[in-house]
Amino acid sequence: MPVSTQPSTKPVPNDDAPAHSRAARAGRASPARGGAAAPSPAPTPADVARGLRPLLLDVGVPLGSFYLLRDAFGLSVWLSLALSSVGPAARAVGGIAAQRKLNVLALLMLAVNVAGIAVSFLTGDPRAMIAKDSIVSSVIAFAILGSVAARRPLMSAGLKPFVTRGTPERSAAWDRLSARSPRFRRFEMLFSAIWGVALLADCVARLAGAYALPVTTMVWLSTVLTLGAVAVGIFAGGAASRPIEKMIEAEAAAG
Repeated sequence: MPVSTQPSTKPVPNDDAPAHSRAARAGRASPARGGAAAPSPAPTPADVARGLRPLLLDVGVPLGSFYLLRDAFGLSVWLSLALSSVGPAARAVGGIAAQRKLNVLALLMLAVNVAGIAVSFLTGDPRAMIAKDSIVSSVIAFAILGSVAARRPLMSAGLKPFVTRGTPERSAAWDRLSARSPRFRRFEMLFSAIWGVALLADCVARLAGAYALPVTTMVWLSTVLTLGAVAVGIFAGGAASRPIEKMIEAEAAAG
């Protein structure tokens, strides 16, 4: 029987190849075992509701109760503010007692309400009435900037539910990155700094306009300035929130 003398074209495994080369070939051959981690599951409505719950309790309820008491029940401004401060005060005390942890959102709303009560007695001068809203808003701006200086960025409490979408995997990824990643912490502080500067600029502009421009102009311009500051915070804040979201996605996928 004739014997073929042509060399075989079938590849022969090279056992002398380095271990990492063999591992790389094995990984390409079986992506199911060595491929990328599966993406985190989509958030359910319950996950989203759980993530937004702190914002609802610490910000939404006090604001809603203030307007309800003032507009629907006809209470005075200072009494409406005082009664709507009960919830944030209880939440702040409960957080300290139960978890030994400050509830910064509840404390912020409490501070805003206290400032509102103080300036609610400014009456008679229409310019002072316009300026008092700026004074109350400045409490928020200074609180945010102070939290950045203290390296405990206040706006993270509002950003986290939206970035993590309420899912346990993404929430855990946020907590790990916030504790271990200096780059993540820098973006957290940048996000709060952007919002603090935008809101403070709004307060300064409204306070100056209250005494430099006609009252009839400031009645509508005050609202425009506030909406402009919020728009700046949203769009400029994307410079920090987008990298944060990408880091969360990568960390959640890595498990």
